[in-house]
Amino acid sequence: MPVTELRTRTSAKWRQYPEDVLPLWVAEMDVEVCEPVVRAVSDAVRRGDTGYPVGTAYQEAFAGFAQRRWGWTTQPSAMRLVPEIMAGVVEMVGLLTGPGDAVVVNPPVYPPFWAYLRRAGRHVIEAPLGADHRLDLAALEAAFGTATAGGRPAAFLLCHPQNPTGTVHTSDELRAVGELAVRHGVRVVVDEVHAPLTLDGSFTPATTVIPHAIALHSASKAFHLAGLKAAVAVPGSDAVADLARIDELVEHGVGHVPVVAHCAALREGGPWLDQVLTELRGNRVHLRALLDEHLPGARWTPGAGTYFAWLDLRAVLPGVEDPARVLLREARVAVNPGPTFGAPGAGHVRLNIATSPAILTEAVRRIAAIAP
Repeated sequence: MPVTELRTRTSAKWRQYPEDVLPLWVAEMDVEVCEPVVRAVSDAVRRGDTGYPVGTAYQEAFAGFAQRRWGWTTQPSAMRLVPEIMAGVVEMVGLLTGPGDAVVVNPPVYPPFWAYLRRAGRHVIEAPLGADHRLDLAALEAAFGTATAGGRPAAFLLCHPQNPTGTVHTSDELRAVGELAVRHGVRVVVDEVHAPLTLDGSFTPATTVIPHAIALHSASKAFHLAGLKAAVAVPGSDAVADLARIDELVEHGVGHVPVVAHCAALREGGPWLDQVLTELRGNRVHLRALLDEHLPGARWTPGAGTYFAWLDLRAVLPGVEDPARVLLREARVAVNPGPTFGAPGAGHVRLNIATSPAILTEAVRRIAAIAP
């Protein structure tokens, strides 16, 4: 889509900064919404079908999508609706731990993890990813030991695929996490919102190899529906009873029109999603070529999932802990500040590649122009 058309949007990505800034930050895609969603939402509004949700339409739509995409057989009757992913995370943590208990996270990771967990009264313990951006099982085991000291309950909030690195955890890694968690008495909650955006290889749903885990899924990120919030909690086989304890008031926060939109995406949006994935793969190759030509000092290991590029700019802007500030001020490019993803994010930025090749090209050229 041309920039002139994108700038008519009134969401955060395009209104947070002045018009001379190229926005490559928040998780919004520069795409048109898939036609089945446009049609479903338009029809609902036209009919006045804007009341309260009822039934298990979302759960059934997700079950069909999971079967088609990943060969994952799920039980809609065991799932529960939640208003959105992070609200669902808070509710799951609340089911499995108490105030003051610890939750382990793996920085660099989605910044709201800290804010939401602390607001929920939980103590956050960090087990950083390894230098290869993969789970460090030794660090995780140490964190689990600390989290459960004195016999207190604890949870592990896993991001899968990992935001911002794009790491997609393997079946073996997930299985090892589950074994560690059982050994230490830690419960696992998984944010799998970027699961449909796996670009390379296969995606293993965490609950298929960690039976006591609960995962949160949504069509919001993969189908450009962040402004129409809805999500579903999916339990592993050993967590069905835990999820059944969720307060029914939680589902009252789910909007009917968002459910209509997400159901249409999950049921009919497969071809649209496939095209988006093809374009993201192309943009990933394009960004690699741009960096090699214009910013050879930028270090980047493309992840197997998400539409984010986790760029290490320490060699481009030496001594700068938060390059995002410099890029915004001098290059007029908006990216997410690396330090907000945890201590390993110093000198890094998160760049959103879900845009046009032309915008990516202009952004890299601007950044290269201000590099020493």
